Amino acid sequence: MSFASVVRRGFVAAVLLAVASVGVMPASAAPVEPLVSAQWLKEHLRDPQIVVIDVRSGAPVYEGGHIPGAVHSDYDKAGWRVTRNGVLQPPNQAELEKLIGETGIDEDSHVIVMPAGTSATDFGAAARVYWTLKVAGHPAVSILDGGFAAWQAAAYPIDRRKTVPTPKIFTSRFDEGLLAQLNAVENNAHATLVDARPVSYFDGKEKAAASKAYGHIPGAINLDSASFYDPATNRLRPKNELARIAAKLPAGPVLTYCNTGHWAATDWFVLSAVLGRPDVRLYPGSMVEWSANPSRPIASSRTRLDDLKKALGLGS
Repeated sequence: MSFASVVRRGFVAAVLLAVASVGVMPASAAPVEPLVSAQWLKEHLRDPQIVVIDVRSGAPVYEGGHIPGAVHSDYDKAGWRVTRNGVLQPPNQAELEKLIGETGIDEDSHVIVMPAGTSATDFGAAARVYWTLKVAGHPAVSILDGGFAAWQAAAYPIDRRKTVPTPKIFTSRFDEGLLAQLNAVENNAHATLVDARPVSYFDGKEKAAASKAYGHIPGAINLDSASFYDPATNRLRPKNELARIAAKLPAGPVLTYCNTGHWAATDWFVLSAVLGRPDVRLYPGSMVEWSANPSRPIASSRTRLDDLKKALGLGS
């Protein structure tokens, strides 16, 4: 055997030993895009590390047809948001580990969050689940661009059988850097507050039923989450358009909020995941929590005429 052959065999053996020592490369080792297309998912659907979670509300919707192998994890009922002290909050660390593990997800999974693909509010559900997984420290999460509607439009296969996931052990690495609690908003001195609600809520012309006051947190900038969404295609707008819309925000840290942290998740997703802006946090308590204490300041353009119209049943 020649000297060159010995060297080659020794190199191959060293490589095999290194691979054996670290195991199979997890999905998270490869670059993961925040948005993936229906075509991309079709091409990767059989990859063992892909876990599609269907977050549409209602078992009948899922049973009526879903992406083959997708696990149903109802946004409203599965536990992605929990009520504490009358306010919708993300699950705590133990709750997150249980929810994520029972959905068949571990650290090596590449999670694809699938909304219906029917509206900006629907996209917000996917963005909130995405954010929650990131708070839990999951390294590889994407949203299906266009949701189930895009999958259907491409005439890709649809299944009606229920997928029962195999529970896995997921160990979270809770990322407090993505989450703003009430005290951070009360003591905020340097971050830009971004109100993701429609302007009618921001101005105080209407409010969520659970909010105790009309208007917005003083100093906030209104950036309606729906402005990032193209209703004609039921997708987020192209990245250059997203950047143009977000350009109204000054540089520096950002705290996004809305009524309950749902619309705010879209603003967070666009700014942080798509545009790569650093130091963007979501305030899940939002206006419902903020307005619960009447001593906290509220800025509002609401007038007595607005109140009169409401009393007469002519307004909100």
